[in-house]
Amino acid sequence: QVQLVESGGGLVQAGGSLRLSCAASGRTFSSSAMGWFRQAPGKERDFVASISWNGRNTYLSDSVKGRFTISRDNAKNTVYLQMNSLKPEDTAVYYCAASTLISNSGRGSRMEYNYWGQGTQVTVSS
Repeated sequence: QVQLVESGGGLVQAGGSLRLSCAASGRTFSSSAMGWFRQAPGKERDFVASISWNGRNTYLSDSVKGRFTISRDNAKNTVYLQMNSLKPEDTAVYYCAASTLISNSGRGSRMEYNYWGQGTQVTVSS
């Protein structure tokens, strides 16, 4: 069993930065791929970024490439999403996800993840 708790969301002006954290419990964290997804009102939950179990491989959606960075600290059971140059269209609830199904960075599919956090709101004002 893996439990995930996100933090770090909030309100920021366009062009600003936020860092999201996801603290995980459970013995499988260090061998699990981790991902971030987001869901805006009335829209599907979309892939944002993922990272392999050892942090060596990452995969980002085209919409955030060059602005967001995903990283992890296995000693702290935590994965991070550094978000820079934020835009109003980045406004969404951001969800952390863990996978005991894959250990690499995956292909950005929700089906690859079997544990989800409750989400943290990110609002970017123009």
